[in-house]
Amino acid sequence: MSDTPAPSDLPPRCGLVAVIGAPNAGKSTLVNALVGQKVAIVSNKAQTTRARLMGIAIDPPAQIILVDTPGLFEPRRRLDRAMVHAAWGGAEAADAIVLVVDARKKRRDYLEPILTTLKSRSERRILVLNKVDATPKEPLLVAAEELVAAGGFDEVFFISALTGDGVPEFKARLSALMPESPWHYPEDQVSDASERLLATEITREQLYRQLHDELPYDSAVRPESYATRSDGSIEIHQQIVIARDSQRPIVLGKGGTKLKAIGEAARKELAEILGTKVHLFLHVKVEEKWADSRDLYEEIGLDWVP
Repeated sequence: MSDTPAPSDLPPRCGLVAVIGAPNAGKSTLVNALVGQKVAIVSNKAQTTRARLMGIAIDPPAQIILVDTPGLFEPRRRLDRAMVHAAWGGAEAADAIVLVVDARKKRRDYLEPILTTLKSRSERRILVLNKVDATPKEPLLVAAEELVAAGGFDEVFFISALTGDGVPEFKARLSALMPESPWHYPEDQVSDASERLLATEITREQLYRQLHDELPYDSAVRPESYATRSDGSIEIHQQIVIARDSQRPIVLGKGGTKLKAIGEAARKELAEILGTKVHLFLHVKVEEKWADSRDLYEEIGLDWVP
């Protein structure tokens, strides 16, 4: 990171905000809304975000560095442990920790371990009740009161990350909380994720969108190569890793049509994000024990957790 002055007559402010919560609470949607463009993938499938991905929001004179973490849940496999490790790791040294809660859910026992951990943290804790556009007002207030007591939150916001309701006010508050500091990133940078990692995330999002529940959660997209051609276009080769040979027909589709559709959708989105023509090449590999591969963890941006 390099110090970058804020474009304002006021002293520059810059800080780190960790965005945590259970899977499907709307963390990635909120980060995208705060940044003003897509930096994190969004899916109805639980545990979509795997690595800590930073989004960079601007609200002059403040630069807000948002850590979009994997969803917190009870880890059972090595991949689960790595994701939960990444989530809490994203909260280290944060100027504020934001817990995003799906306001529509009436049962909240799954939040108990998160709230217990939060109560012992010294960082400023902010509760965000998300999806309030689909929730009656009275239960919202009751939920907020109960959660504040359980997690020791300093303040509460009611928002809809999807529609944008309450997001500007929440962003303004985060801006005010940032300490005086030079900006850490250039004004036009929206994420610290490499283009190579972003490309794999975009493909993985299309994998989830187009296959829905047909493909189990334990699949991955491995980056193979990422190069700029002489004409300025980008050539990307990726490997879709699955655990069983029986899953191959699901990903390929009849005559390879499903894989082609996944690649075409990912290519179009990448071209739009990168602002240049993209050549995307995908192939499928069966690797029964990919979830135990240390190298693959590093490739998809996660720490290896024994």
